[in-house]
Amino acid sequence: MKRPKLAGVFLSVGCLLAYLMFVKYHYSTSNPEAFRLPPYRGPVSDQLGDGRPSSAAAGRDFQFGIMFDAGSTGTRIHIFSFQMENREAPKLAHETFRAIKPGLSAYADDPEKCTAGISELLELAKSSIPRSMWSVTPVVLKATAGLRLLPGEKATDLLDRVRALFLESPFLSRDDSVSIMDGTDEGISAWITINFLTGDLHRSGSPTVGMLDLGGGSTQITFSPQDEKTIQTSPIDSIRSFQVFNNTHTVYTHSYLGLGLMSARLAVLGGVDASPLGGSTELVSPCLAPEYSGRWEHADVVYTVRGQKAGEPAYEACLSRVEKLLYRKVLKASEAADVDFYAFSFYYDRAVDLGVIDEQRGGAILVSDYILAAKRVCSSLSVSPLQSPFFCLDLVYISVLLQELGFPPHKQLKLARTINQVETSWALGATFHYIESLKRH
Repeated sequence: MKRPKLAGVFLSVGCLLAYLMFVKYHYSTSNPEAFRLPPYRGPVSDQLGDGRPSSAAAGRDFQFGIMFDAGSTGTRIHIFSFQMENREAPKLAHETFRAIKPGLSAYADDPEKCTAGISELLELAKSSIPRSMWSVTPVVLKATAGLRLLPGEKATDLLDRVRALFLESPFLSRDDSVSIMDGTDEGISAWITINFLTGDLHRSGSPTVGMLDLGGGSTQITFSPQDEKTIQTSPIDSIRSFQVFNNTHTVYTHSYLGLGLMSARLAVLGGVDASPLGGSTELVSPCLAPEYSGRWEHADVVYTVRGQKAGEPAYEACLSRVEKLLYRKVLKASEAADVDFYAFSFYYDRAVDLGVIDEQRGGAILVSDYILAAKRVCSSLSVSPLQSPFFCLDLVYISVLLQELGFPPHKQLKLARTINQVETSWALGATFHYIESLKRH
């Protein structure tokens, strides 16, 4: 009698296990949260719309990602192709990049007008990615300081327009595909990008490089501290730990909203970062040539700007304005002076204007180069069609900002717009993070 009972127990348990396996399989195949990005198997030459030849062999796995960088001065699209390796960090096979102007924030009062530029960039993405991969290629837009500075409703209206376009597109769009990016996440994503491109992210225990970004509306600093004291004495919000490619990294990161070059320029000139309600749009500054008079547009407002009549030397007068703006607004990161740093965006552009670096190849610059250039340019202010009227102001601001961040005059910064022909922006790092989140879900 015992054997039939025992057999019955085993039969019941077996049936229960079979049922559970069926439920698990059914759930994983029907639940949208169990989504996985399938790889594309084929040579790189098959995947690119430009038809460029490639040495990649057929059968390799590729994934794609589309990242829109909606900045304060323009919208940029990055279309990435990744070669996937088992249990290894992905390799970037190709990037397609294009930028349009103005930024989304310029359409704050007429959001419908922003759709033409976004649609144009989506067409570029369609021509750059195999049709068979469209539905599983994530499309993401992250807006930065330009939209952070807009009133909430205006920013929401713009993002809703973009979200509608993404949903109509053939690409993978989710609820979190369109958003305003936190400044700290911007800094971390840029740090991931630069260390991925230099190869430091792949080598366990390898020293990493720091990142300095000077945008139009905000500026960021991010680096990995080597001294435990830096972690202990820094504000708790400035220390972040995160995982990428199965490694955990701890960084010091800080974003300063309103201290990007364009926002700072407006503040130094005496304006405010909002549309003046019936107020004057005329700005007068000692940072401009005394005889200068012109128009400058910022955040969809056109200002009349004029130089101030000669009095106090221009450099000293402009320096005083900049120092007043930055007083107690920037934290010094003591260890930053000992870390190798890459700087880009307006740090790069002004170094090109000075002739210190080649526009295509980049190079290196000392903090003292910015300081000396500011003194030289401001001491010989004149109206010239070959030079921006704001050159003196911009150089003074950059030189003071770097010193306030903790960089001494002798500190050398590496300047790069691209590394291995890839843009050194936060877009690549943010794309890695987003694809990782899709895999986790």
